[in-house]
Amino acid sequence: MAKLVYSAIMSLDGYTADADGNFEWGAPDPEVLAWINDLERGLGTSLYGRRMYETMVFWETFEAAGDEPPEVRDFGEIWRAADKVVYSRTLGEVSSARTRIERSFDPGAVRRMKETAGHDLSVGGPDLAGQAMAAGLIDEVQLFVTPVTVGGGTPALAVRFRSDVELLGVDRFASGVVHLRYRVGS
Repeated sequence: MAKLVYSAIMSLDGYTADADGNFEWGAPDPEVLAWINDLERGLGTSLYGRRMYETMVFWETFEAAGDEPPEVRDFGEIWRAADKVVYSRTLGEVSSARTRIERSFDPGAVRRMKETAGHDLSVGGPDLAGQAMAAGLIDEVQLFVTPVTVGGGTPALAVRFRSDVELLGVDRFASGVVHLRYRVGS
């Protein structure tokens, strides 16, 4: 069975975006982005909420300038190659290939995806990840902790979720970012 992996870039105080919705402070440098690319390459389908999809769809038409690091071009190619499911009651249509809309999050349907997928799946965005966590669907959490505090905003982890976790790995980067990888227990 495929795993469902929640991965997020977060501030040291636990937020994916600050109180104003800003997340530029978390933009990965080339070393961290290369690591993220290697993780993403092993995934087949990405599950997104509407807001995360609207942020990520930028990569559908992104064309790297000559001065862009190769990791940026690589990320765009990986994103375009992945299948995407967007959970939204309000989004009228998608503007990216390999993408479909589901009007509600159905834990049973996600379980079936995990049972039949040839590659692991990812869930993007803390709101949708919180729903998947509450349904017991998340198998692994990968957090890229950025050395900045933002004082409030969008929490990276669902507030109403409790689980035992097992630390699987810690990776440190020259920029001060730390990658934490956990297996989620029941």
